[in-house]
Amino acid sequence: MKKQYYFLTIVFLLFMYGLSSCTYDNVVEPAPPSPTDTISFSQQIEPIFNTGNNCTSCHTTGVQAPDLTTGNAYTSIMNMNLVNIASPETSLIYWHADPANTSSHTWKKYTPTQAALVLLWIQQGAKDN
Repeated sequence: MKKQYYFLTIVFLLFMYGLSSCTYDNVVEPAPPSPTDTISFSQQIEPIFNTGNNCTSCHTTGVQAPDLTTGNAYTSIMNMNLVNIASPETSLIYWHADPANTSSHTWKKYTPTQAALVLLWIQQGAKDN
């Protein structure tokens, strides 16, 4: 009887410790952009490549094209024809890392908000602004 009591006490304490030690990082995805927002390449698109999903861990000068490093990204994207203004959804810079696309680039993806920003930037003419 004493062994059962100790055993149940230990199980209870371990259970309570497990419940109290759980922490969750609630990452709240920002709201997608409004179609009326003007998207800035230098302020909103280029930072996507350098933070979060960290595209520049591969796509950097002399390593992997396109070069998505700050200051080089726009020229590289445009020179490689990765933007299709006539059909923005087919632009390689958008759909290749789109979270809805499961057929390619499976190791790094945009977040849904990042994908919406990139798509809206292309729809607005893919300006170097």
